[in-house]
Amino acid sequence: MYNKSEIEEKIAEFLLQIKAIKLQPTAPFTWASGWKSPIYCDNRITLSHPSIRTYIRQKLAELVQEEYGSCSVVAGVATAGIPQGALVAQDLGLPFIYVRSKAKEHGTQSLIEGEINPGQRVVVVEDLISTGKSSIQAVHALREAGYEVAGLVAIFSYGFDIATENFAEAKCRFATLSNYSALIEYAAEHNFIQKNDIELLSDWRKNPATWGQ
Repeated sequence: MYNKSEIEEKIAEFLLQIKAIKLQPTAPFTWASGWKSPIYCDNRITLSHPSIRTYIRQKLAELVQEEYGSCSVVAGVATAGIPQGALVAQDLGLPFIYVRSKAKEHGTQSLIEGEINPGQRVVVVEDLISTGKSSIQAVHALREAGYEVAGLVAIFSYGFDIATENFAEAKCRFATLSNYSALIEYAAEHNFIQKNDIELLSDWRKNPATWGQ
């Protein structure tokens, strides 16, 4: 049986343990968007840890089956979703394709790489959901290519309202192994952060675009 809360906590533990997630509430990071953030997440680091990589692969595969049932194809989102998606496809014994952020400018000028068979039911794999913009861009590309998109899975979500709104607008379901709320709860309980940091970390998620300004 898929134990959601247990998996959320385990993923949070792993990501903090290997520093795939760093929490710096008093010395925030600056994202490419210009947002100030007390958290930085790089799930590509999980690929360098075989036991954690295996756990994530297995749980993402279970999440696909739990949320979407039978699918015909797994699609990764470039770039960080490609290795995760390939691992999930291998676990499920399914074909794998991936979606570029933009069509390549030479050769076939492909936006989607892999064998395309319109009408197939595809599940999309991401590593991380922030606003959901890049994920939804991939979903639209797959739909335009003739695929039926069952939904999307990812390792972690910041839990922004804007992401929920964007996925709802795109009429695309999504599910993640863990999330910001579970992470902060685990981090506080296991001394990765101080108790008085919790309010500050919670405030960031409410309005990340203006936090710290």
